[in-house]
Amino acid sequence: MLKLNGVKLFHYKNSKDAETVDIPLPPTVTIPLLQHMGVGCSPVVAVGDTVRVGQLIGDSEAAFSVPVHSSVAGTVTAITEYVASTGKTEKQVTIKVAPEQETIEAGPVEVTDQASLVAAARAAGLAGLGGAGFPTHIKLAYKDIDRVDALVINGAECEPYITSDYREMMEAPDDIIGGVELVKKCLGIANAYIGIEDNKPDAIALLNSKVAGKEGIRVEALSSLYPQGAEKVLIYNTTGRIIEEGEIPADKGVIVMNITTIANLYRYVRTGMPLTHKRITVDGNYVKNPMNVRVPLGTSISYVLNFAGVPMEPARKVLMGGPMMGMAVYDLNAPIIKNNNAILLLDEKEAVLPRTTACIRCGRCIDACPMNLMPAALERAYDQGDEERLKKLKVNLCINCGCCTYVCPAKRHLAQKNQLAKGLLRKK
Repeated sequence: MLKLNGVKLFHYKNSKDAETVDIPLPPTVTIPLLQHMGVGCSPVVAVGDTVRVGQLIGDSEAAFSVPVHSSVAGTVTAITEYVASTGKTEKQVTIKVAPEQETIEAGPVEVTDQASLVAAARAAGLAGLGGAGFPTHIKLAYKDIDRVDALVINGAECEPYITSDYREMMEAPDDIIGGVELVKKCLGIANAYIGIEDNKPDAIALLNSKVAGKEGIRVEALSSLYPQGAEKVLIYNTTGRIIEEGEIPADKGVIVMNITTIANLYRYVRTGMPLTHKRITVDGNYVKNPMNVRVPLGTSISYVLNFAGVPMEPARKVLMGGPMMGMAVYDLNAPIIKNNNAILLLDEKEAVLPRTTACIRCGRCIDACPMNLMPAALERAYDQGDEERLKKLKVNLCINCGCCTYVCPAKRHLAQKNQLAKGLLRKK
């Protein structure tokens, strides 16, 4: 196989040995009804309703949507609008937490084939829990499933600081393997590959011990080269297959699932309890006691930080996600949602953007790009509004990993320009 480009990062896995702790219940939660890629949900509860843990509170008839469930028992006190990251106005449900936490009546779910697996994934409220939040049931519902012969499980967790998936591997390996076996059986997939970066030897050893003697499941130790966890990179480095522009992985016979997503799918089938909580890493160069916490969805970031004992001064930036692809938080009252995997706090040195200077044509961005693009040329094409040039340079292959910006000695905003360029082309 060809060697894909990327960058070597300091890993800063400070919380890798921090076992997950359950955060105390907050007084209220505010649960957005869009926590996934696609169409947001409409509320199926009203102000004044009493809800239980796991109860459906938002749903949609749209195919590309994922239901939302209450993470707590309590009383609905408000249904309001907010502006989602998509720029659209969506609904959110605020619930006052009750002293006694009642859960829905639930039990094992019978899953025997593709149709029942897809139904279970949707009923569980699952979307990709490692980043983009792609609806899991859409991924599993690929119509030509006989063409799919490889299941790739993403345990790379290649961004600095984040260890929430690592803790999933260390704390719930049987759920991961159970999920892999379930998907393989229901979809008739011959081979499964669990890709883990080699800076996690304990997780590799543990999962290797769990798959010993199991046919068609392999743990792949991958080099610690960012962005190893990017879907196209992971597929290539585990199966050797290349996903071309305009293709989805299933077109090349592959389904990719995040390691925490597949564990939650198995837990739902085993218990009937949908996704209500999320494990997140609290870390950053400003955090003295990094930790992993299990948080009810809808809990505010400020409540999590207060539990973690993190003072807000003199922190200068808060990120949802990692330092390479995470999003800056503008409101600490924003809630934790399904695809959050970390809250990072950065000090002045790390938070302030460096001054941009002229491109020196060094080519480092080209050497770093895992998709073999030409970021500097793409930047020029965007600045000139040259849409045909952007298409020719294949800007839509950009995976937004940020490698080009990271290595640029002129500190140019190359990755950001690529996203703007893709938005420009989508408007046409």
